[in-house]
Amino acid sequence: MPTEHITIPTARGYELAGALELPTGLVRGAALFAHCFTCTKQSKAAVAVTRALARHGIATLRFDFTGLGGSGGDFGRAGFASDVEDLVASAHHLGERFGGKILLVGHSLGGAAVLAAAGMIGRDRIAGIATIAAPADVPHVLGNIKGDLAAIERDGQGEVTIGGRAFHLSREFLAKTRDIDLPSEVGKLKLPILIAHSPTDQIVGIENASALYEAAKHPKSFISLADADHLLTRPDDAQFIADIIAAWGERYMPMKDDWPLPEEGIVACTGHGKFGTEVHTGSHRFVVDEPRSHGGDDTGPTPYDLLGAALGTCTAMTMKLYADRKGIPFEGARVAVTHERDHAKDCDHCEEEGMQVQALNRVITLLGDELTEDQRSKLIEIADKCPVHGTLEGHLHIHTEVG
Repeated sequence: MPTEHITIPTARGYELAGALELPTGLVRGAALFAHCFTCTKQSKAAVAVTRALARHGIATLRFDFTGLGGSGGDFGRAGFASDVEDLVASAHHLGERFGGKILLVGHSLGGAAVLAAAGMIGRDRIAGIATIAAPADVPHVLGNIKGDLAAIERDGQGEVTIGGRAFHLSREFLAKTRDIDLPSEVGKLKLPILIAHSPTDQIVGIENASALYEAAKHPKSFISLADADHLLTRPDDAQFIADIIAAWGERYMPMKDDWPLPEEGIVACTGHGKFGTEVHTGSHRFVVDEPRSHGGDDTGPTPYDLLGAALGTCTAMTMKLYADRKGIPFEGARVAVTHERDHAKDCDHCEEEGMQVQALNRVITLLGDELTEDQRSKLIEIADKCPVHGTLEGHLHIHTEVG
């Protein structure tokens, strides 16, 4: 996906480092992702979920909390309250750029942070909130810190280890992390909430999801991430919950009403990335792209893929229509189409000098053991009568006007 690296100013005088994952097509809406405790915006779950949401047309921002990754500030003095402030600043940035309501998505402590930040961001600016493996008890994270917390309380600061990494924490960090009653905050939100959790989570137990769900007001939903680990290290788990969040979010973040919906034909709209382009028909939307080998993001078929698809699908449809009408025991067909862009060198009937002759090579495999040779021959003959075949071999003119 096209990734835009941005910086977000904070009221505390330093900047947060962010990565905005953009759809290769048009933007339906925007989402803000908060990563897990001591992770960064480059954690596996953060990257996987934000890019998956972008594939659904949701521009998604992930960023490093204060003092982590590429962000400024002192992590050792930040604490949970600073995470909430970072989210408010990032949500404001998204709102200014894209307008409309945004989705808030948080993983682990990031999930608790988006729930706590929602009231400060404002209900009128939030489409919905989704949490993944979030703790209901924020001070719970202090249990994952290896060090003498009592000494830090006494002396004002000290060294600890979190997830195998060394950090310098202050008394202020501990105070900011302890001072939050999350279930009470959740009960005040009255926003659509999706709570996702693994019943076998060994770091944040499933009872946390129960507490959050109980505190939340409707509309609320729960998704079980069966067999997933806390950090969503398996790509399939991250992809699954991202797809669920995107589908759930569509209910609260409808398609922008200024998108073109043609009464006939198609409309192609320039998207993001180098080649990303969105195609709209009267009832469908999809993205067209180029492969990575050609500088694209490989998020959709190429224009020549669509050309081959037009011929292949029309061929299959025409043969099936004929077989149904004639009562032929036709079980279907596989039609493979390739595009030969340098056909001129193999063409021995090109009279115009310098003329480039191209070819579509079609291989038709008929399915059905009961077909007779005559029936097979007739179906192949009918294949050449498909409308797209006639259009491509006919005298096709393209008329262009400026809209």
